[in-house]
Amino acid sequence: MPEVEKGSLAQLAAARREFAVRVNPRAARNALRVESGGIIRISVTAPPERGRANEAARRLLARALGVAPGRLVLLRGAAARDKLFGLDQGSSSRPGRGSR
Repeated sequence: MPEVEKGSLAQLAAARREFAVRVNPRAARNALRVESGGIIRISVTAPPERGRANEAARRLLARALGVAPGRLVLLRGAAARDKLFGLDQGSSSRPGRGSR
């Protein structure tokens, strides 16, 4: 599988707030693919220990969506292969950035 290009799934980030994924830890290489039916499969080289595979999957998904990794939150599936990530849509007003 080719390396995931930054923003290759950006259209999904605009349309959805939650992403169901299936993660395969300890894979030969990091990869992400979208299968028929919209299923997102993520393979990561990281082991499923102390959240390493979850973090690697979050970063890979964020790269494909073209968003900062900090905007993706693991909502469900911390100890399972099937996970649900949520996208923080952000707000227009950030603390410390308001008009004065």
